[in-house]
Amino acid sequence: MRRKIGDMLSVKTELLEALATALEHLSPGAGSKAAFESPKVAAHGDFAITAAMQLAKPLKLNPRQLGEQLREALLAAPAFQEWVQDIEIAGPGFINIRLKPAAKQQIVREVLATKECFGYQKENGQRLLVEFVSANPTGPLHVGHGRQAALGDAICNLFATQGFNVYREFYYNDAGVQISTLASSTQLRAQGFKPGDDCWPVDPENPASKAFYNGEYIADIATDFLAKKTVQSDDRSFTASGDVADLDSIRQFAVAYLRHEQDLDLKAFSVAFDNYYLESSLYTSGRVEATVKKLQDAGKTYEQGGALWLKTTEYGDDKDRVMKKGDGTFTYFVPDVAYHIAKWERGFTKVVNIQGTDHHGTIARVRAGLQAAGVGIPVGYPDYVLHTMVRVVRGGQEVKISKRAGSYVTLRDLIEWTSADAVRFFLLSRKPDTEYTFDVDLAVAKNNDNPVYYVQYAHARICSVLSAWGGEKSQLEAVDLSALQSPQAQALMLVLAKYPDMLSAAALDFAPHDVTFYLRELAASYHSYYDAERILVDDEAVKLARLALVAATAQVLHNGLAVLGVSAPQKM
Repeated sequence: MRRKIGDMLSVKTELLEALATALEHLSPGAGSKAAFESPKVAAHGDFAITAAMQLAKPLKLNPRQLGEQLREALLAAPAFQEWVQDIEIAGPGFINIRLKPAAKQQIVREVLATKECFGYQKENGQRLLVEFVSANPTGPLHVGHGRQAALGDAICNLFATQGFNVYREFYYNDAGVQISTLASSTQLRAQGFKPGDDCWPVDPENPASKAFYNGEYIADIATDFLAKKTVQSDDRSFTASGDVADLDSIRQFAVAYLRHEQDLDLKAFSVAFDNYYLESSLYTSGRVEATVKKLQDAGKTYEQGGALWLKTTEYGDDKDRVMKKGDGTFTYFVPDVAYHIAKWERGFTKVVNIQGTDHHGTIARVRAGLQAAGVGIPVGYPDYVLHTMVRVVRGGQEVKISKRAGSYVTLRDLIEWTSADAVRFFLLSRKPDTEYTFDVDLAVAKNNDNPVYYVQYAHARICSVLSAWGGEKSQLEAVDLSALQSPQAQALMLVLAKYPDMLSAAALDFAPHDVTFYLRELAASYHSYYDAERILVDDEAVKLARLALVAATAQVLHNGLAVLGVSAPQKM
């Protein structure tokens, strides 16, 4: 089928199909390995092929000679004749491909035609659940939760571009020891006591640390509890009794209060969830007991030393794990197994958990429990993305204390000091498992050293040009693009063409940081183009072609920033 203007079959796809056919002819089965790489040096060409070197040994041929055979086959292919300017053999058998300007220009049409959907894949019917933030309601969200919120939301957005039906879930413990400590801390505050008083509990094994919660937010909860206020959060509502002896009322009020506070944190960060899942529901619904029974019936447990053990070593764990302690309580990974069976039963064929690196030890035992339960869950379910904590630096000094939280910098502190856009972009700009230092001063700087400013400024700069032109962007969808011949224009179009593959790879690798790298590359390419060519020239055909190129660039900048949850301002 020949390409028509408006067809979304990309030039690269046509060329890949032709390459696959040529490889299959040279060596049956090799067609499935057809791939283009980006040359390490841009001057060498637009695409590179390394297949000749990979196939030479099994075919017992000289790689350069095989490269010549492949070159001849490609030169004869209609797609290569239409879109390729030159094919060169380099070194021991590299094949470098140089595209015709018309091939690169097609990407401008594609972006302008598909707009926000550029780079999207068709719906694949798969349901994806991403569990993230999942903070227990015992205090405000800290910057580590912020990193998790940014990661989870961006990963959801990435998978949505790849055709997945995405569901966001927040899981938290609404009972347990931490919640009891929260209630007792609030009760003492309501009774007029404060941290440092003789009655304020400390950890006997570590007297320097405080066993109760010390932040000022505890005093705020106590004050509102005494005032018999009603608090409303996304998943609950509660009215305080005002009775300082009513510990259960204090507990429920404190949980609802802090869930409301977390909702405010998340709203400030533009993160929303489809569901809040309570750990307590796993017990009240009987899911934990049912899971234990499944494991026992499967013969995967044994009793020893008064405890019930799971044979996790049968599934690659370094040792078997206790499921039920001698006092009858379950260890923390048991409800995790029950929770993930529930995810599977709810129809989520793919599940991703975003958690701190301190959860690394739970991965093997949760996956072992899911396999041992024998409910049809595939090996490797669920996927995990683990992240490190974040250091915050301001004025060259590390900031560790927040008056509101008592012992850590909150997410809302960071947003108030900078902006939600800066916090998102910065927290997503490194691989999740690498240490990250958030520089507050850099995040508010209005210069090219600030990556989010640099990218947003490129978008605003284009919007300014389009505004000065004054026409409708729809006029640009079918203009003649043949004037886009300069090296800078062609380089910019090549970067635009990378976007769909970058999205797919970033989703596959759970790597939203790849989107930040790409956006910085695209912004740099645009700034280079802007410095090289005036856009609003007198020649109408040239002006419209250049406007189409920059409008497409603005669209892709907008799309990429949207994946990260960052705005694309029209003025700065």
